[in-house]
Amino acid sequence: MEIANTIPEVRRKRAGFSEIGFVPTMGFLHEGHLSLVRRAKQDCGAVAVSIFVNPTQFGPSEDFGRYPRNLDRDLKLLADEAVDLVFIPGVEDMYPPGQSTSIDVGPIATVLEGAARPGHFRGVATVVCKLLNIVQPTRAYFGQKDAQQSVVIRKLVRDLNLPVEVIVAPA
Repeated sequence: MEIANTIPEVRRKRAGFSEIGFVPTMGFLHEGHLSLVRRAKQDCGAVAVSIFVNPTQFGPSEDFGRYPRNLDRDLKLLADEAVDLVFIPGVEDMYPPGQSTSIDVGPIATVLEGAARPGHFRGVATVVCKLLNIVQPTRAYFGQKDAQQSVVIRKLVRDLNLPVEVIVAPA
């Protein structure tokens, strides 16, 4: 299992795979994440996972600092699943000083969970778009239980003509 912490490093390591499945996560992995990893491995032969707690999807009353993290445990679980590549960027890598671009996917992001958490899906769409651009996977895997997120991601990929197949699977 190779680990990359910077964008140039993950791109260099990614170049070694012709086809790769990608499972973006915020870490603190559970069986649902691991089922997506297994599916990606089965479909693509190689799998990359990101571990990044994304500050832009947390609202002012949500505690980004208290989001659970256990990197050592996560890496052990991913090694046990024979993950090929793990991308663990820092906040400064994903959001360098001066960055102001974000992605708004429209009304779908303002209902249901989006109504209760204004700006949440803007943060999700922005980080997922960045991760897909960085890793450039063949397929990206998302959990079915996050139904609205799955709709947002599919819309993002379709609207921006991103060259990745989105797989929504039970997780």
